[in-house]
Amino acid sequence: MRFLADLSRVTITTKKSNHAKKFGKLIFDDGSVLDGEGFGFSTTVFGEIVFNTGMVGYTEALTDPSYSGQILTLTYPLVGNYGVPDSSIKDTDGIPKFFESDKIQVRGLVVHELSLTASHWNLSMTLDEWLYNEKIPGISGIDTRELTKKIRTGGVMMAALVVSDSEIDVEKIKKQLVSAPSYDSEQFMDDVSTKQEKVYGDENQSVVVIDTGAKNAIIRNIREIGYKVIRLPWDTSYEKIMSYHPKGVVLSSGPGDPQKCPNTIETAKKLIENNIPTLGICLGAQIIGIAGNTDTYKLKYGHRGQNKPCVNLENNQVYVTSQNHGYGITPESLEKSEFNLWFTNADDKTVEGIKHKKQKCIAVQFHPEAAPGPYDCKFVFEELQHLMEEGTSAKE
Repeated sequence: MRFLADLSRVTITTKKSNHAKKFGKLIFDDGSVLDGEGFGFSTTVFGEIVFNTGMVGYTEALTDPSYSGQILTLTYPLVGNYGVPDSSIKDTDGIPKFFESDKIQVRGLVVHELSLTASHWNLSMTLDEWLYNEKIPGISGIDTRELTKKIRTGGVMMAALVVSDSEIDVEKIKKQLVSAPSYDSEQFMDDVSTKQEKVYGDENQSVVVIDTGAKNAIIRNIREIGYKVIRLPWDTSYEKIMSYHPKGVVLSSGPGDPQKCPNTIETAKKLIENNIPTLGICLGAQIIGIAGNTDTYKLKYGHRGQNKPCVNLENNQVYVTSQNHGYGITPESLEKSEFNLWFTNADDKTVEGIKHKKQKCIAVQFHPEAAPGPYDCKFVFEELQHLMEEGTSAKE
């Protein structure tokens, strides 16, 4: 009864959309066009269109730097009903509790139905209001199941998302799309990586995070296992990293092709050679893989969602994971590499985790920090802690 009494004192805020029901079109590089209703900011954007199968967590997803350069389709049919939380709410380290970076990272948002009314105790603004404030276009009224089937069949493709207060000139946009830079050609690190050192906590022992598009939850999870975090730019040299005398290093998640991070690859090689306890996450896993002689490739349509099953080959246990990546480690290349397979994807047998055969280096393709998604794999941070504190190699 006390819970019910406490609940009765919670004020549920309700807000209605003010930046919806505009002209909207989604135009693909194969010439096809989908009509919908625009919301958010009136503008035209070009990017690689992808889909996420998660049921919740759009605030975390939209602020994940791994989505930089992409137009995100959410497959769950109703989006925006709980609005957007208060960005001023932060943890004791000053990290926002409900956002994975300081801005919306996607170039555009595609949904089936936008909830025109948002209601939640922690509601700060509606989804369309948030997109409007950050100059991001959204489109609703799209058959996202059919769109997802299109991407699964044909693979990810370039698209234009147009939101306008007046009629849209489709032929003009098609011409612009042809000349738009392809996702694969873009370099994202200058946009997503920190420009300078950032420190979280004051403990004596520290972990360096090489920021290739790190989510706030990665920082938070390292803090939870008891270490100060030193966040450094993506192209920081090995010598600079070691000047901080870290107990270990984390190569973060992030967007784009890992081959476009040559400086980070060289740093990862030195971390492995010198047996520095290292964890790679998502893009960081691919970078570590390349440093240890694996190959990487672009997936047909990627893995994006909070419900992806992965098998831990050490105990044959299946974990439900949160994922967001469009590139992966080539399975066949592991045989000639410095790594053993650790996790594999239960659906398509892609590489989801690797452990170095000799050195203190592990990497996972999924997101052990979740945000959004299940917390089943937070133990991966404890694996790093074991490498740092016990001084023993990862189990083979």
